[in-house]
Amino acid sequence: MAGQRHQVSEVLDFWFVQSRPRQWFAKDAAFDALLRERFLGLTRRAIAGELDDWNAEPSRGLALVLLLDQFPRQIWRDTAMAFAGDPQALALSLQAVERGWLEAEAEQARRQFWLMPLMHSEDLAVQETALPLFERFSESRTADFARRHIDVIARFGRFPHRNALLGRVSSAEELAFLQTPGSRF
Repeated sequence: MAGQRHQVSEVLDFWFVQSRPRQWFAKDAAFDALLRERFLGLTRRAIAGELDDWNAEPSRGLALVLLLDQFPRQIWRDTAMAFAGDPQALALSLQAVERGWLEAEAEQARRQFWLMPLMHSEDLAVQETALPLFERFSESRTADFARRHIDVIARFGRFPHRNALLGRVSSAEELAFLQTPGSRF
């Protein structure tokens, strides 16, 4: 249990204390390499379901969401593995909302990352559930990104920028969309 607490603290401290918000979403090879070096093994264990018991309480659950949702996007950037933890992260995020963990979280940045799996979902119903939560529990810029995500899912039923990575064929409309500024997020 002490080892698990240390791992949880290491994940949360790295993300919310040692890292800066600009690093969370920017394409940065050095930051991606650092994440890979420090958290590849733990992220693999999370995706394999070996850390499922972390979802017994809020701090551990949030660390698990980061390992399943955000860390893979940077560890395996521009590969299909970037999305490997999405189903598990989405389930955890919905549970956090249901359990009141999101509402009980005092820090805006932590609330935002509880909600990220909802924004990353390609399910329109999930996106529609997420938007009011982003509007209530995150800052306006993040809520604006949530609106952009829901618009893309409403239009295409998926995120076209994932198509090539996931082996999906893009429609002509999706290809045209991908040529517009700001279409890739």
